[in-house]
Order: sequence, then structure tokens, then C-alpha cells
Amino acid sequence: MHPLLLSAASLCAATVFGSLIGFFIKELPHKWNDTVLGYCAGIMLAASTVGLILPGFEGRGTMHWLFVGISVMVGAWFLNLLDVITPHLHHITGLDPEQHRANGRISHILLFVMAIALHKFPEGMAAGVSLNGGVAGSTDWTVTLGISIQNIPEGMVVIAPLLLAGVSRLRTFCIAVAIGLLEVVGVAMGYFLANVSQAFLPLLLAFAGGAMLYVTSDEMIPETHAHGYQKQATYALLLGFISLLLIE
Repeated sequence: MHPLLLSAASLCAATVFGSLIGFFIKELPHKWNDTVLGYCAGIMLAASTVGLILPGFEGRGTMHWLFVGISVMVGAWFLNLLDVITPHLHHITGLDPEQHRANGRISHILLFVMAIALHKFPEGMAAGVSLNGGVAGSTDWTVTLGISIQNIPEGMVVIAPLLLAGVSRLRTFCIAVAIGLLEVVGVAMGYFLANVSQAFLPLLLAFAGGAMLYVTSDEMIPETHAHGYQKQATYALLLGFISLLLIE
């Protein structure tokens, strides 16, 4: 199998596999729901900083660092903008418009699902660039392997909150597959446009990282501290952060 196809299939399959794990999470009491959400928040913090923003800053030069820093802020601003749009996305969840508006939680969930979706594309491009022998000198599988392992808990992050918010299992699974396919498109673009993507990839990574940081701070962490279980949610966050550091 061509390295491009193998990489794309691996990344998408890992996301789908993680989503299947998420289906085992049923309705949980606040105590355990906040713990799971805290763990997911830790995963997103590590993925956004270590996996996205820090690689974007690896280039040299003050102007490069400036543009990467601006990209982080633009990513956060973009999610802030989506926060206004999400109440109108009832067609994605399959919920009745009135039911969607009455369920404020679903808008918050859609926001961080979108943040995860946003970072799939630049991650896929990073894998595609690493596979282009004309750029790197040889096929490098380490990026694909690292992202594939990371995609498993991220797939769970997508599925579990949507199920808990009342979205149907079939629609939730379709959303997870669609997110995985974004990474497939990113792999293809990174491979065929390696020289161009190398110039813009740090900015895309930083943009996605800023979006994930925004939603983690604005939505996920406050939710885990709203029911009196903030201590265990905090320790779960630390565990999630460490887990992804070990994967990286």
C-alpha cells in the first residue's frame, strides 16, 4: 500500500477506534462526568501546547514567532466567533431547533467538538509533509504513529459528550467519521503540496492550538468545577495531560 494511503487510513481508523470506546460511556453522575471531562481537558491542553503550538514555534526569527503567536490568538478568536454560531447548528446534532436552544450544554459541546475538528486538518498536513521523501529525504512514520496514538483518546473526547447531551448514536458516529476524514484530506494536501505547506503549517498548527486552548479554558474546565467536584476533576486533568505527554 502507498505510504500516503496507509498514513491516511491509520489516522482515520484511530479516530474511529477512539470513538467506539466513547460509546461505552453511559449517563454518568456529575462526580464521574466531571472526572472524565477533566481528563479530556488535560488531553486537549497537552495536544494544543505540545502537539500544536510548540511545533509552530520551532522556526527561527522574531517575525516567525510573532506570526505564530498571532495565529494562536486568531484561533481563539475564531472559536469565540463560533460560540455565536453554534446555537444555529441544530441540523448537525439532529435535535429539534427548540430543543437545541433549550439545551445550553449542547452548544458548549459543539464548540469543543469543532475545536478538535479544526486541529485534525493541520495535523494531517504534518503527517503528509513527513511522508514526502522529496522534502524530508525519506519517509518518516514517526509523525503518523504519534498522531494515530493521540487520535484514540481524542475520538473518545468527541463521542462521550455528544452522547451525554442526547445526540443519537448514529449521528454521533457520523460526526466522528467526518472529523477523521478531515485528517485524511490534510494528509493528502500535505503530501502533494509539501513545499507550500511547510511554510504555512506552523501557522495552521498555532491556529488550531489557540482554538483548542480557548475552548478548554472557556468551556471544559469551568464545567468540571461547577458541581463541587473540582479537586478530582483537577487531578484527572493532570492525569490526562501526562497521558498525552507520554504518548507524544
